[in-house]
Amino acid sequence: MGTVNFDLGSCLQQVRQRDQDAARELVEHLYPLVIRIVRSHLPRRMAEEDLAQEVFVKLFRRLDQYQPHARVPLEHWVSRLAVRTCLDALRAERRRPELRWSDLSEDQAAWLEVMVSDAPAGPELTSAAAREVLERLLGQLPPPDRLVITLLDLEQLSVNEIAQRTGWSATRVKVRAFRARRKLRALAIRLEGTEPHE
Repeated sequence: MGTVNFDLGSCLQQVRQRDQDAARELVEHLYPLVIRIVRSHLPRRMAEEDLAQEVFVKLFRRLDQYQPHARVPLEHWVSRLAVRTCLDALRAERRRPELRWSDLSEDQAAWLEVMVSDAPAGPELTSAAAREVLERLLGQLPPPDRLVITLLDLEQLSVNEIAQRTGWSATRVKVRAFRARRKLRALAIRLEGTEPHE
């Protein structure tokens, strides 16, 4: 991440003194981390660059709150800020159109039937179809539930890594993941119930 000889302490000091070059260096250093988080939690109606820019605006506004001597690496502080910014953007998407069976392609409908029935998926079911349906179902969940499933199941972070990134306790991460998976399955079952029967 960032340049090889990047001196974070010196850069932060210069940024706090309103040095524009140092601010650009800091953005370049943190951009890969921020864009990865943004892409993982991007609301459907928002461009990733817009959301990343919002994260950096908040970062520079709140930089005085970061204490390098508090034994929290800047990257962890920025990760938490980015996750919260993404959650806020997801909450702003209050009106989510309900997903209907007729919105799904044949591959997506087949994958959903497999998911609900717990049957093993055949080779003809594409992972792209599965991913698309999962993304659409995740969009129906509240932002914290969507976040925990994305981090735990899609990005395969550990419970401790998620707790560190979100500021939640490990127990809260486990409980939220359990409840979120249950909600996701209920959404899939409800969606399958809207299948048009001939």
